[in-house]
Amino acid sequence: MSEVRIAAEPRTEFGKGAARRARRAGKVPAVLYGHGTEPRHINLPGHDLMLALKTPNVLLRVDGVEGGDNLALPKSVQRDSIKGFLEHVDLLVVKKGEKVAVEIPVVLTGEVAPGGVLNQELVQVEVQAEATHIPEGVEFDVEGMEVGVHVTAADLKLPSGVELSSDPETIVLTIAAERTEEELEAETETGGEAVEAEAPEGEAADEKVEAENE
Repeated sequence: MSEVRIAAEPRTEFGKGAARRARRAGKVPAVLYGHGTEPRHINLPGHDLMLALKTPNVLLRVDGVEGGDNLALPKSVQRDSIKGFLEHVDLLVVKKGEKVAVEIPVVLTGEVAPGGVLNQELVQVEVQAEATHIPEGVEFDVEGMEVGVHVTAADLKLPSGVELSSDPETIVLTIAAERTEEELEAETETGGEAVEAEAPEGEAADEKVEAENE
């Protein structure tokens, strides 16, 4: 579990204008909350925060906040929809020993049996884990799996102390049969016939419009 120390400064200005000024100065507005405390509004160094957030479920040791340093987990990260830069972050204060709800990546390893195609339906699974021991992900080996096999969330082997929160019946992956060249050609031909069949309807519609205009 990664832990990154990051310096914060109190935020005294609010609103869109203040947020834009903070971002122009290389800072990201954030809110620190949890454990019965009043929400604390802070600014964080944008570059350091961006690097830290590359690690899923990173723990941040936030310095410079009233009450000493705080251990926090990013719970909501807002990014610009076009440029992708950080706009705002919500941080949940956590304590050693308590469990938190997080999503961790499902990492597949190995190769399926010849003739099979792997379809991963679930890329993240929700779990309950101890705040300071959140796993970076859960691995599942698909080596040699044959066509027709499917894996559910209940089949994932989570680390000790980690509990599954997602529906156990949720499909994680399936192994489908590889498409043959004949099937692909037949599908292409069928698609072409469907397009051609639509043409007369379009022509009939055009004739109807012309008749109405006359």
